[in-house]
Amino acid sequence: MALRHPFMGGFAFSVSEPMSALLNAPQREAIRYLDGPCLVLAGAGSGKTRVITHKIAHLINECGLNPSNIAAITFTNKAAKEMQERVAHIMGGRPPGGLTVCTFHALGVRIIRQEAKHCGLKPQFSILDASDTVQIVADVAGDNDKGIAKQMQWQISSWKNAMITPEEAAQLADNEIASVAAKLYKEYERTLRAYQAVDFDDLIALPVRLFDEHPEVRERWQNRLRYLLVDEYQDTNRAQYRLLRLLSGVRGAFTAVGDDDQAIYAWRGADVENLKLLQQDYPKLKVIKLEQNYRSSRRILEAANTVIANNEKLFDKRLWSEHGQGEQIVVTNCRDAEHEAEWVATRISAHRFEHRSRFKDYAILYRGNHQARMIEQQLRNQRIPYVMSGGQSFFDKAEIRDLIAWLRLLVNDDDDLAFIRAITTPRRGVGPSTLEALGNYAGQRHISLFAAVFEEGAAQHLNPRQLQAVQEFAAYINRLQYRAPREPAAQLLEDLLAAIRYEAWLFEHCEVREAESKWNNVRDFVGWLGKKGEEDGKNLIELTQTIALISMLDKEDPDFDGVQLATLHASKGLEFPHVFLVGVEEGLLPHQSSIDEDKIEEERRLMYVGITRAQRSLNITWCERRKSGKEFRTCEPSRFIAEMGGDLRMNDRKTAKPVSKEEGKARLAGLMAMFEARDGKPG
Repeated sequence: MALRHPFMGGFAFSVSEPMSALLNAPQREAIRYLDGPCLVLAGAGSGKTRVITHKIAHLINECGLNPSNIAAITFTNKAAKEMQERVAHIMGGRPPGGLTVCTFHALGVRIIRQEAKHCGLKPQFSILDASDTVQIVADVAGDNDKGIAKQMQWQISSWKNAMITPEEAAQLADNEIASVAAKLYKEYERTLRAYQAVDFDDLIALPVRLFDEHPEVRERWQNRLRYLLVDEYQDTNRAQYRLLRLLSGVRGAFTAVGDDDQAIYAWRGADVENLKLLQQDYPKLKVIKLEQNYRSSRRILEAANTVIANNEKLFDKRLWSEHGQGEQIVVTNCRDAEHEAEWVATRISAHRFEHRSRFKDYAILYRGNHQARMIEQQLRNQRIPYVMSGGQSFFDKAEIRDLIAWLRLLVNDDDDLAFIRAITTPRRGVGPSTLEALGNYAGQRHISLFAAVFEEGAAQHLNPRQLQAVQEFAAYINRLQYRAPREPAAQLLEDLLAAIRYEAWLFEHCEVREAESKWNNVRDFVGWLGKKGEEDGKNLIELTQTIALISMLDKEDPDFDGVQLATLHASKGLEFPHVFLVGVEEGLLPHQSSIDEDKIEEERRLMYVGITRAQRSLNITWCERRKSGKEFRTCEPSRFIAEMGGDLRMNDRKTAKPVSKEEGKARLAGLMAMFEARDGKPG
């Protein structure tokens, strides 16, 4: 039997194709469904990536859709890379040519670059990161307090994610910071455009505005990307949802895969209401639930289901597994954070010895980064190797940002922030007074600092020595711009480092050990960028525009045998045989601010994410007291422990003996009663 679908331009395809025996019935249904918009509610560990990758193969192999007409959109570069590899594996070892698998932001870059003139930009625009945008806000505000500038930038970012204009923001501002941010918003936008630059939020907001205002451009992209697959749909913000709607058009030719129980990013603009909007905007939306979990034991799933049942549900969903009952979940009360860290480290050592497992089989998860310090100390004391997720990005290091400033200026000489950093690092005989004089002249002429260098009028504002210094710098940038499209990236980078004497400058300005560390990072970066240029066939200009989208240098060693330390937010998407969930206390998980604002539901989803990272064993710890400043405060176990049900083993550290099942149940009942009495309702 052959069917035709409008988004396929009349391609015929068979619905009786052989489907992999590895897929269960709901997965097969999600892969084959093409009669309109589809929402796949994929519970933790239920094989969502398998559905997306097999659906891509199905669209190409069985439906005759050209790979260049398909886009799979993810939230991280790591997820995109994994998806590409898995599609290649399904398709016989080679990825289909022309297939788009990328993040929302990378897709935005592609759209803006190709439609630059409609966006009022040149194709070689700069992408500014959070540090740059905070600096612009501080400059526009005329206040160097970075703390306040950061709060205002965060507020402006929230408005842009929600597609709120500067005019609308002025009406919505409900506190002092928001009121000042609303006044700066328009000037901030004007400054970005003057620099021929965009921030991360623009990478979504500009394509949305573009498609809204230019129907012919929208139609061109709808014809180009005829089927969309969106991963982690519950993490989309309002702007991303609008981009999805505009791209998929009235046909709604998309499959969104997500889990409302894992919506944990409201603080950075994600809007779980987008799940409700799908049902409102697409009345014929097909909802398919993936409830079979391939990751965890039944006990772990039962605890997760029981916890999340306390939240109001958009969709009813209950995970189940064919894995065995599994080990009992252990809850241990510790004296304080030091004792907790020591107990976890000791338990990992003993468990590893007893089960002949590897260190990489263990993860320690926590609510906040500040909890990691004590744990790291104890792991080092017991010589346990570890690796951290969600730490400082490689690209946030000062020495890497120095080099990136040169590259940004090479791509876009209107980028004043990059101009200032490059010309002063290392210093090239250009000081604040030179920059101030050049800046005043550029401001009068409404041009960039780089353009001002070459105007005759600059000689009236700078003395001959100052003028010579800036002209030599600008001439060198021009030479690099000429060479960049013609020479390998690696060669150009080596020549740049030699010309600016960056290594010598580091050793002149830093202690030897610090200089060596920084120079090694620079060598790593240059080596990685040069190799990437060779592999991807890209020159330095093309590579530079992608750097801003990479959150961390991909230099993690998958073979490294170390315990994984991660925040609960950073752990989403990962899984481990053995998980230690630490600091499960009132005020920490759930966080005190969520308790104060009556926003417990997202914290409960965070707990659910933590529980469902575990495959075989789960240990939960809480402290009886925790240091707050110089004082200790008394702690209570989190309400989420009581919500996990009665099948827990309470491990009392005072006696070092596990409590009997009956006593454990009695304690849990007491805990639940305490929270019910205090809150006036369960949960």
